[in-house]
Amino acid sequence: MKSRATNFLLILPGAAWLGVFLLLPCSLVLAYAFMTRGVYGGVVPTFSLDNFVRVFDAVYIEIFLTSARIALLAALVSLVIGYPAAYAISRLPGTWQLPALFFVILPFWSNYLIRTYAWIVLLNRTGVINEGLRGLGIIDAPLDILYTESAIVVGLVYNYLPFVILSVFSSIQRLNPEVLEASEDLGAAPWRTFLRVTLPLTMPGVVAGGVFVFVLSIGNFITPNLLGGGQVKMVGNVIYDQFTSARDWPFGAALSLSLIAIMMVLLVIQTTLSHRIRKIEKVEA
Repeated sequence: MKSRATNFLLILPGAAWLGVFLLLPCSLVLAYAFMTRGVYGGVVPTFSLDNFVRVFDAVYIEIFLTSARIALLAALVSLVIGYPAAYAISRLPGTWQLPALFFVILPFWSNYLIRTYAWIVLLNRTGVINEGLRGLGIIDAPLDILYTESAIVVGLVYNYLPFVILSVFSSIQRLNPEVLEASEDLGAAPWRTFLRVTLPLTMPGVVAGGVFVFVLSIGNFITPNLLGGGQVKMVGNVIYDQFTSARDWPFGAALSLSLIAIMMVLLVIQTTLSHRIRKIEKVEA
């Protein structure tokens, strides 16, 4: 009994925090989604499914698809950059791995807005990138990089890349060195060992990192707003507008629930794949 009471007291602060700052707000959003917008904004407690019908309007479906495409591209670019970086860090001597990981998470020590504003300075027509390319004679006229989908992807990758590196690095560190040695002893070339052994066994980290970036990117509204300049609409921006300028909280809540549903499905898929891969690893071991 004492053990149960102790466990309950240890769990209570975390459960209370989640209840107040997660479950309660989500419950309010769920309730608002089935209500009606007032004439001058606000919420009228009248049950309605019209908000969810509007979510499936062609305009908003296109915005969801655009958001998914940008988020998927950001996830793929993050994996292409992050996997080699994580692999390289894992190959460093033990004394150098911690400093390398420190530099990976160093950007998190600054404010997200500051990091995003810095890319405006780098990407604008008179920014460092354009001036550097002109100085090297690669281009004659400035490139329109800022306020495009490419700029949004760059910002998302920069801000979320550490999640991929840390996730993949963790998977690589869990690899059994004897498995790699066995592959080499059997005459496999290094590239074949990587493709047939290392990469499949680190797929849980790859999937987790990719899902992290996708989920965080698809609902992001700060980066599209600053680096996209309002030229590219993502679902996060639409939700933000519904709760602020449009003052249509019920429809904003319906969009939010739709986005949460997509995120939950992806997280369930990621968890299922990770469990299956771990079961395969145990069978092969």
